[in-house]
Amino acid sequence: MNERDALLTTALRALETVDADRQTWTDSDRSWASQAAAEVVGEAASAAVFVARRADLALERLRARDAGFAQVVDGLVWRPWIGALVMTVAFFAGVASDRIGSGREVNLLAPPVIGLLTWNLAVYLLIVVGWRWRRSTPSRQPGPLRRLLGGGLLAPERSLRQRGAHIPAAVLARLIGDWSTTAAPLHAARAERILHFSAALFAVGIIAGLYLRGFAFEYRAAWESTFVGAEAAHRILTVMLAPGLWLTGGALPDVDALAAIRSGAAPATANAAPWLHLLAATIVVVVVVPRVLLGLLSALVERRRSRQLITRFDDPYYQRLLHGYHAGPVHLKVVPYSYRPLPAAMAGLQLLANRVFGSHATMICATPVRYGQEDSLPPASRPDGSGPTVALFSLAATPERETQGAFISALRSAGGSAPLLVLVDESPWHARFDADSKRLDERRSAWRAELAAATPFAESTGKADRCMAPVFVDLAQPDLASAQGEIERRLEGS
Repeated sequence: MNERDALLTTALRALETVDADRQTWTDSDRSWASQAAAEVVGEAASAAVFVARRADLALERLRARDAGFAQVVDGLVWRPWIGALVMTVAFFAGVASDRIGSGREVNLLAPPVIGLLTWNLAVYLLIVVGWRWRRSTPSRQPGPLRRLLGGGLLAPERSLRQRGAHIPAAVLARLIGDWSTTAAPLHAARAERILHFSAALFAVGIIAGLYLRGFAFEYRAAWESTFVGAEAAHRILTVMLAPGLWLTGGALPDVDALAAIRSGAAPATANAAPWLHLLAATIVVVVVVPRVLLGLLSALVERRRSRQLITRFDDPYYQRLLHGYHAGPVHLKVVPYSYRPLPAAMAGLQLLANRVFGSHATMICATPVRYGQEDSLPPASRPDGSGPTVALFSLAATPERETQGAFISALRSAGGSAPLLVLVDESPWHARFDADSKRLDERRSAWRAELAAATPFAESTGKADRCMAPVFVDLAQPDLASAQGEIERRLEGS
């Protein structure tokens, strides 16, 4: 998935997973987006193509409703002119910083020249050390530099949240956070490309400035130092200008000749042209060529990462979208235990199923399993494997691991790998008892404890089976957003 498609997908995912009220982007809108995308891409499209097309269609509809949200999304799009501007500024900064001496005298030991070469050599050393460290470290978590680069490039965009978007602030925060994480490797490679090319252009600017001024003025070569004599200066220049000497095939003057051009010495200092050629050749070898090569390498990495931002679609959000696309509507089988839900409860459960599995989810309620039938489920109550199974209980019943727990274990065994959800309907409890939050919490805790103790998975491994953990919801008056979040977390752990 390319950068634009990944951004739109991330934006829509943030909206659909965080927006609980669903006033701006309703259930019907979500269903429309899935159906429209399926019609456009056809039945044989890949998951990436379907998800990307769905996000594109959804954002076009959202753009007409909430221009502020669209501005936030558009603000996160990378603008190539930023990189071009940075590199252009770097070049002219190099041209403007060509003075490596005072007046028309070129100081061969000028700190700017030594600093330029030393800084770039230090950068290469850090790159090698970082590369070896990454190879020796099994963790794939981004390092501090990559996190800084990825987040820093997005930091200015956060002001876009104040542009009048009607989408809840939590959605915007989720969008920026998710995109920063998703695009961090891409932005790191992009920043590396810009920095490498900028460093190369800065060095080219220095060389260009030297030669441009050399046409208009006669530079004289000299050197001066408080602490370094002619012999030491000769050794320093031999090492510093070695790449230029290698490239040009020239040789340094001897110590006596170097001593003769010390600042203030007689005769007058020598013409600087040969030294400028050596300096320029050294800068090309040490700075320009390596930086250009590193920039090209970073550009290749950037290009590859820009096409592979989202490659996995195995989390519950994508799985719900793809299930409806590849397999059609989800078929939900509800199996109550010693409890016959009222029509209002079934209506609430249908609304909840539509929230979790899509508006076209179908639901079949089996005949309630009577007390004592949990060890040998009736054929009509067995999961058929066509979709998730819901074990439905009444909170008013007293939980027992030998009954409700055995019922869940029987459903789990009969359903194989199909998802199994445990729902406890609180509406019978609220109809029989006063609104006592302490007593309600105690009953919920009793259900959790009994079902956890009755789960074979927990007994054999000592770990909790998240799908076996009950979801408590008043189906007569359901809190759809809260219940949806709980169910999705259970499915994620299945």
